[in-house]
Amino acid sequence: MDIILLERVAKLGQMGEVVSVKEGYARNFLLPQGKALRVNAANMARFESEKAQMEARNLETKKEAESLAEKLDGQKFIVIRSASDAGSLYGSVTTRDAAEAATEAGFSIDKKQVALLGPIKELGLHDVAVKLHPEVDATITLNVARSEEEAELQEAGKSIAELAAEEEAAAEFEIQELFDDIGAAASDDDELAESAGVETADAAEGESEDEA
Repeated sequence: MDIILLERVAKLGQMGEVVSVKEGYARNFLLPQGKALRVNAANMARFESEKAQMEARNLETKKEAESLAEKLDGQKFIVIRSASDAGSLYGSVTTRDAAEAATEAGFSIDKKQVALLGPIKELGLHDVAVKLHPEVDATITLNVARSEEEAELQEAGKSIAELAAEEEAAAEFEIQELFDDIGAAASDDDELAESAGVETADAAEGESEDEA
């Protein structure tokens, strides 16, 4: 199907260009979202008459998007989720989650503007693209963790594997300390018993000498 673009569309072209696309793509995405018109005499005439207004509106929205991108680009947002010890999420982080995290931090973002390369199913830091305008993108980072404390450690550069290893080492250290304490207590008991035995033997020896 031949269409005329009403705005820049990635991998297709710029505003005003006539391009050929698959009919399903046009009917299900480009046409209903107002990104293009079917090519015919009426629509071509409509575009030419509204071209100046479209360009002015596009320039205005682009400036607004660039202003927001300057503030948004590079921002990091924490998303708390349950996960296994290996770091696998019980579920996944979605475009809605990303948009809500940014919005809660004061940025007005719609989930339709968030572009995930794939589902986020692991703890850690994940870069996510936000399309603020057909010509303006920003990149944010989602810090997906099981707690605020874990998020801080991940921010410091520690991986889930490193955190798990540290927790395991700490647990082993506590167990070793417990065994050491038990061993020390047993040693003290032995010393007390030995001391008591010596005293008893000395006393018995003293009594024998008195009887003699």
